[in-house]
Amino acid sequence: MKATLILVRHGQSQWNLENRFTGWQDIDITDLGRQEALQAGIQLKGRRIDIAFTSVLQRAQHTLDIILHECRLEKIPVIKNKALNERGYGDLEGLNKADTAAKFGEEQVHIWRRSYDVPPPGGESLKDTYNRVVPYFYNQILPHLEKGENVLVVAHGNSLRALIKYLDNLNEEQILNMEIATGVPHFYEMDDASLKELRSRPL
Repeated sequence: MKATLILVRHGQSQWNLENRFTGWQDIDITDLGRQEALQAGIQLKGRRIDIAFTSVLQRAQHTLDIILHECRLEKIPVIKNKALNERGYGDLEGLNKADTAAKFGEEQVHIWRRSYDVPPPGGESLKDTYNRVVPYFYNQILPHLEKGENVLVVAHGNSLRALIKYLDNLNEEQILNMEIATGVPHFYEMDDASLKELRSRPL
């Protein structure tokens, strides 16, 4: 049995454009973000997609809506869950990243943004994000792949980084430098052997 998992980071959001920490703030996509979502839809047109998963934040949902409309797939099931939300940035949410570096020091902000297990004040580390995203994938998304369904996940930079860490079996250092572009589909082609290996892998 074969199945495809497709991961897409939402299109550019207004706070991406303004270089602000977004986290759990419900900020919509820009005109460029809508174009990025449309391009993702064009790239995915003609592919079989059986079910889609997204976060409860509108930038991911809006991106997914545009993709599904372009692919004529508006009728497939869509499941929204906060487990796929962006990493929470706590007290940094809404702050300009450059201004935050000037206030707290570039080294400290780099640690908050790029260390694996050090959270920003009041927020989540990437490890915290991993610990909610990966069990959700394992329990709710993987069973669909095991049934041979093709699955689309539209989420966020850090929630997808956490999932990719698990899917690619990366260590903490390898995932820290990974960047995920907005609106660009990533494909995982899976067969019985790879699905079985994922199911047996510890969370």
